Amino acid sequence: MAEDSGQDKTEEPTSKRLADSRKKGQVPRSKELSTFVTLIVSSALFIYMGRYMADQLLEMMRHQFQLSREVIFDPATPAIYLKQALIEGFEGIVPFMLALMVADLLVPLMMGGWNYTTEAFEPKFSKLNPLAGIKKIIGTQGLVELIKAIIKTVLVAFVAWNLFKVYFDDFMGLSRMSVEQAIFHAGDIIVFCVLILSATLLLVVMIDVPYQLWHYKEQMKMTKQEVRDEAKEMEGSPEVKGKIRRMQMEAAQRRMMEAVPSADVIVTNPTHFAVALKYDQNSSGAPLLVAKGTDLVAAQIRNLAMASKVPLVAAPSLARALYYSTELNQEIPRGLFLAVAQVLAYVFQLRAASQQGWNKPVPPSDVQVPDEFRQ
Repeated sequence: MAEDSGQDKTEEPTSKRLADSRKKGQVPRSKELSTFVTLIVSSALFIYMGRYMADQLLEMMRHQFQLSREVIFDPATPAIYLKQALIEGFEGIVPFMLALMVADLLVPLMMGGWNYTTEAFEPKFSKLNPLAGIKKIIGTQGLVELIKAIIKTVLVAFVAWNLFKVYFDDFMGLSRMSVEQAIFHAGDIIVFCVLILSATLLLVVMIDVPYQLWHYKEQMKMTKQEVRDEAKEMEGSPEVKGKIRRMQMEAAQRRMMEAVPSADVIVTNPTHFAVALKYDQNSSGAPLLVAKGTDLVAAQIRNLAMASKVPLVAAPSLARALYYSTELNQEIPRGLFLAVAQVLAYVFQLRAASQQGWNKPVPPSDVQVPDEFRQ
């Protein structure tokens, strides 16, 4: 591969390269961002739901510890109390866990988006190579992880020490409170401290997210040879070429058929050829050929013209001459002006007769085509 050729990766990744890497599960991710959001959301949920969870805990403790002698010696009591404790415990913690799960599912949308692939689960023996693991540890990635770990440790330790000094007296005073007051007060202090400690990780996130985006972009960059190989692979594939050619032909035919209803006349063979002409009387240009076809396509043009009430004129020599001499959306050649003029004159007479209620004119039967245009 070009990656082993010693070339520098200086080219921006192609869309195919990015799509292939995404299929393999390679998307920009930041563990620090996920940790930060999880801790912040957890703290916020504790602030919002802490009182409710504490009430559920106290209620469960009351039910479990207020036991009479008869209840204690009843063999059926343990199962009943266990069931009640589980129900009360789940009632207190399930809303918190559900909200936290939703937050964890939304975190990937902030960076990289959701991406599910089975390739990431496939076993790869290259991952068992100890040399590759050592390179990661002592390489740039390992250095970055070490710096982040040091920054996190210093920040958390500094903030935690100051919080400990601030709330030391409050913690010591918990012993003088009732159990219920102590639980609620301790919960308030702990939640606030966790929120402050989590917020300090914002600095690490602000460093890690840009770095991960930059690192992913650098990993995805390609050498000039890789770009050439990919282009050759895409352009050289017969299947891709055939599909592109079919799509182009279908699009061109679709546009051509859309022009048939606006044509002034369809010159036919009458069965094997059909040519649609459009003439703007206010323009100084010659008539345009807006659609043409043979056999099945010719039949489609005729059917569409009849459905759109576009006149059909049988002029075999002229139809073949126009088909072979004129491309789509091109003016007819000068040598066919006279022959086409005869056909258009008949069309205009037919249009006037229809409007005035006159008898239909006779279609031209002696349309002459110069020898050089005969096929």
